[in-house]
Parts: sequence; structure tokens; C-alpha cells
Amino acid sequence: MSEKRDYYEVLGVGKTASDDEIKKAFRKAAVKHHPDKEGGDEAKFKEVNEAYEVLKDKQKRQRYDQFGHAGVGGASGGGASGNPFEGFNFNGQDIHFDFGGGAGGFGDLFGQFFGGAAGGQRGPKRGRDVETRLTLSFEEAIFGKDETIHLSLDDECSHCHGTTVEPGHELKTCPDCKGAGQQVRLMNTMFGQIQQAVTCETCRGQGKVPEVVCTVCKGRGTERREQAIKVKIPAGIDEGATIRLQGHGEAIAGGKKGDLYVHIRVKAHKKFTREGDLVLSEEHIGMVDAALGCEVNVDTVDGKVTMKVPAGTQSGTDFKLSGHGVPHLRSETRGAHIVSIVVDTPTKLSKKQRELLEEFQGAKKRSIFG
Repeated sequence: MSEKRDYYEVLGVGKTASDDEIKKAFRKAAVKHHPDKEGGDEAKFKEVNEAYEVLKDKQKRQRYDQFGHAGVGGASGGGASGNPFEGFNFNGQDIHFDFGGGAGGFGDLFGQFFGGAAGGQRGPKRGRDVETRLTLSFEEAIFGKDETIHLSLDDECSHCHGTTVEPGHELKTCPDCKGAGQQVRLMNTMFGQIQQAVTCETCRGQGKVPEVVCTVCKGRGTERREQAIKVKIPAGIDEGATIRLQGHGEAIAGGKKGDLYVHIRVKAHKKFTREGDLVLSEEHIGMVDAALGCEVNVDTVDGKVTMKVPAGTQSGTDFKLSGHGVPHLRSETRGAHIVSIVVDTPTKLSKKQRELLEEFQGAKKRSIFG
């Protein structure tokens, strides 16, 4: 994977460009590369949008200027570069981050939920797909976990094993469709009679019916049953991801089981927020510590980490703790934890404190004019 280009270079502006200059450069580049325009370039259009999303935001731009691509949740090569919304396979599970209706998104899933079998095929070939939600804590999403989901689903009948036939008996040719699985109906229209092939209602397209119907499932081939389904949650999964478990949906007589789609939700954390592969937090220090420098015990997802704050640090300064962020889903590396320093100004001063500050202020003025 090639290195990401500098965002200022992508927009064609300098690092001191104003917000207005960045906006104008973005509009010009977006029009030039728009994929709907003749000669447009979709890849460059996405690159321009990505650059603008960072540089238009004051905080993101500050972190980008300080730490580069790693400061805004994007790898500059290797690691977890590329489209963060692409799907991938994890331990036999499909993971998706697609919220749109394009290929691989929920638009495709709906086609599976409502059938999707081509006309003329005999009978249902797969069971119903099932959706469920799984809510994780912030830490569980960061580090992953093994989870067991309990669902009530149609499963293969324990008595006839999905054949619909009472054990000891066999299937016989359907008397209505003569084994074709379909019946032809005549429809009267303004253009005359039209023949239409429909699925046989008696055998449901199978071409065969039981000699004696199963006494447990009454010929359905399935039983409603509580199931415990194990799901492997990968480290670094995020809000909006969907895990697809093939063959863990509902069963159907004469066909394969459907799939189970587990939609991930992540609870908000009281101290941390997440931005791509970054974990963000704030640490408050007093103005004396900011002026003289100090060490701060920072809470991270890995526990307490001691961070040195140099003398003269200003409020809003960001510090990067490498390797304490979110694990990359397709590699063993991790993002960073960005700590933003907030310098607290005291609102109540003792007489002695006021005198010391006034003395400091006076000394500062003398050093300027003396």
C-alpha cells in the first residue's frame, strides 16, 4: 500500500492557508475530480474529500500538523490503511461496515431477506436470514471478546431431521404437480389467455410429499428451539459493524439454513472517545504545573500511563501516546491515544496566592521595561 499524500498537497494549499483558502481549494478540486463529470477521477475525489474533512476541522487540523496522518486516525502506509468501511473475514465470520445500498451493503442483504431465488427454481432453497443486535462496552470493542448469543430460531426437526416424513415412512410423488414442483395456471387478460407457472402449493415446490406427515413438526421440517450461538468479536470493531455468520439463521425443509447478521452497537465511555484508530481524552492540570512542567498519570484503555508535560505547555496542546489506541482489524498494530491538555485557571485565590501572582506579574513587567 502506497503512502498517503500530504493533505495540504492534495488540496494545493500551503500549511498556513486560512479556512477560507482551504474551502475554496476544496471546491475547485472537488469540481475538477467529481466522478460524474467527464474526465473525473473517483479516487482523487475521495482523496480530496478526506483531506478537507481533516483540514476544515480546527482540532483535527492541529493534530494533523503535529502528528501527521497518525494524529487523525489514518495510517500512512502498512497498518490499517485503505477504506475503513470495507468488509473482511475474521475467523470464518464476515465483518462489514457498509451502511449504504451498494454492493455488499444492506441493499444486497434485503435481497437475501426477501428471497432472491431466480424464477423457475423449485421451492425454497434456504431458510430465513435473521438479524440481531449486540451491545458492547467501549473496552470490549477495543479488545474484542468471545460472546454467546441466545436466540429462539426455527431449527431442524429432531424427530424427522428435516425430511417432514414420520420415521419409517417415505416421500411420495406429489399428486397435484406430478413431481414437477410447479403447476400451470391459465389467466384471462385483455390479450387473451396467458399461461403462468407457479410453485405447487401442496408440495411447496419439492415435487414430493410425505406418505405420513411427521407427528412432531406437522410436516414443516423444523422446530422452534432456543439456540446458543458463539460469536468471535474482533479487537478494534466499531459502532455500525455487522458480523455475518453463515448457516446460523433459520432452517427450512429441503434447503440450507439462512444466515445470522449481528449488528454491533458500542456504549459511550465516560472519559474516552474514539476517532478511527485513535482514542481521545482530556487531562486537566493547574496553571503552575503548566508553567513549570509536571508528570501526569493518564488513564488509558491499558491502565495508567505516566506522561511528561513540559514547562510552558498551553491549554489545548495534544500529546500522543503511541500504541495505546485501537487495534487495527487487519494487522497486529494499534493506533495512538491522543491526550489534550486543559489548563485550569483558579477562580478563588488566597491572600498569599494573590500576592505571589501580583509579584510575578510585577517582575514580568520590570523584565520587559527594565
